Amino acid sequence: MKDFPPPLLIFFAAWGSLSLSFFLFFLISAISLTTLTRKHYGITSPISLAQPKEADLVLTQKLIETLRPFGVFEEELELQRRILVLGKLNTLVQVWIREISQAKNIPSSVIDNVCGKIFTFGSYRLGVHTKGADIDALCVAPRHLERSDFFSSFYEKLKEQEEVKDLRVGSFVPVIKLSFDGIEIDILFARLALQTIPENLDLRDDGLLKNLDIRCIRSLNGCRVTDEILHLVPNIENFRLTLRAIKLWAKRHNIYSNILGFLGGVSWAMLVARTCQLYPNAVASTLVHKFFLVFSKWEWPNPVLLKQPEDCNLNLPVWDPRVTPSDRYHLMPIITPAYPQQNSTYNVSTSTRAIMVEEFKRGLAITDEILLNKAEWSKLFEAPNFFQKYKHYIVLLASAQTEKQHLEWVGLVESKIRILVGNLEKNEFITLAHVNPQSFPGPKEESENTIWVIGVVFKKMEGPENLNVDLTFDIQSFTDTVYRQAITSKMFEADMKITAMHVKRKQLQQLLPKVAIQRSKRKASVHLLFLDDTKPDNVGNSSSNAVRKGAAPLKQPTSPVQHDSEKKPEVDSVQQNPHPSPCLSAGPASKSPASPLGNETSEKAKVEEVRQRSHVECFLKFYFQHCVNFVFYTLFNPVLHSVHD
Repeated sequence: MKDFPPPLLIFFAAWGSLSLSFFLFFLISAISLTTLTRKHYGITSPISLAQPKEADLVLTQKLIETLRPFGVFEEELELQRRILVLGKLNTLVQVWIREISQAKNIPSSVIDNVCGKIFTFGSYRLGVHTKGADIDALCVAPRHLERSDFFSSFYEKLKEQEEVKDLRVGSFVPVIKLSFDGIEIDILFARLALQTIPENLDLRDDGLLKNLDIRCIRSLNGCRVTDEILHLVPNIENFRLTLRAIKLWAKRHNIYSNILGFLGGVSWAMLVARTCQLYPNAVASTLVHKFFLVFSKWEWPNPVLLKQPEDCNLNLPVWDPRVTPSDRYHLMPIITPAYPQQNSTYNVSTSTRAIMVEEFKRGLAITDEILLNKAEWSKLFEAPNFFQKYKHYIVLLASAQTEKQHLEWVGLVESKIRILVGNLEKNEFITLAHVNPQSFPGPKEESENTIWVIGVVFKKMEGPENLNVDLTFDIQSFTDTVYRQAITSKMFEADMKITAMHVKRKQLQQLLPKVAIQRSKRKASVHLLFLDDTKPDNVGNSSSNAVRKGAAPLKQPTSPVQHDSEKKPEVDSVQQNPHPSPCLSAGPASKSPASPLGNETSEKAKVEEVRQRSHVECFLKFYFQHCVNFVFYTLFNPVLHSVHD
């Protein structure tokens, strides 16, 4: 070392440090590039990449055992029977298409190769169907078949099959309903602009939508959305088990119904899929907990997206609040991943969203206890007693003379109940309207009856006086809508009626089956809903007599032919004009997606996000910085000393 002068030593030291620094720099760049290019699911990177622990696997097994008694798993023999039935139905479609092709004088060379196919969607396609559940199917046919052929000749061909029972065409949706060997199947129809349907056809291909009419595009949408969901989750088995648990929980807690303003099957599936994207390595027990964590903190109306929306330049209407003003008023948007993207939750109202968010918070509290071994999974699936939850109820009764009329009438009334909920929400004296998705058979007298029950929370009023609230106008406008729809669709019969009445909790036992109103033996299964620090049971008590005796009984709406010309009852203290407040800004939306937890990220998510960083990468970055500092210190320290001297 004495042979080398000090400047040369400095040079070699600097050169070595600089070389090592560049090596570490390129190594860190490679690691960072690998991290950036690593495939992730969804529009944002995951919150946590943590692998499951032994305790998580044990909790998942306990979850499976808890789910079994509820019938959410189908036996293998029953599953094979479904596959066999679908195979027979697919063969029937092939034969029918060849017969129609011959009748239309299609060349024999084409007929030999022409074929169609049965696709499935919904819960069966997702792999989460329960025992006895129906199958949603789609008949895809080549371009020379017409929709009218499907509802005529194919309908007749189904009628000839011995295994087919209860064959009928849907009243409001273009669908053929049937029972094939005891399995309920709903079949939609779509024809593609293809000469034949390939066996390996992928319906996710957006090019298939070209030159199709809107009815076929709508029919294809169910299959396209279901297939996209399955392609957008990192682990299908974990997704399926989590979805089974969440669907059961939602049904038990009376928040599973798209038509009544809650969430339907596809919406729950998309929420679970988004949770799987945020925690790609988690098992079902963890995913159930994270589901409640994410969506109890979600800042609605920020939309839930599984992928970035794509524009296929087909000029089809898509959900976009920047372009469509009505989309800005959606309260809980969950956007389908397949083009044309649509909001699957446009029926959600202020009340139904508030109810679901409160249930998410309760689910989070219970799963927190489960993960701490302070509770069992069975607690999550305990059903609250809806008929002990509120103090005031509105009972709707739909009646018709014959069973066939009653089936059609009930379907129409149920599809419009969300309008009644909306009317009640606009009433200034009502805080919440909660419709029970489950309907009940009414008293059988001279006609068929079905009953729905709506729990109502009245606003607390200052002062000791009682307040009479007249809901006649809210009910009357709802029944007017139903009757008009029935008349327009030419299904109305003189014996079709709707009766509505306000009742107290203790009066329900006179109207509903005993099993429906039976008090829960376990105290934990009865949960009161708290919204805005208001207990339903406190409405009308001594400190707040808002409606203790005041809610007037509702009159039975008359036949539409009779009351159209009559004067509507006057309504006092009812706010008839809604106060819409846009859910999303009218300005251009930001290109970057909203954070899944909103602007306020939970402490748990922050911790998990920090943990996912590589310790090696952090060490290398630190060491690289240290080497750079050493190089600069070595090179410039002698200069600084010489200047100082």
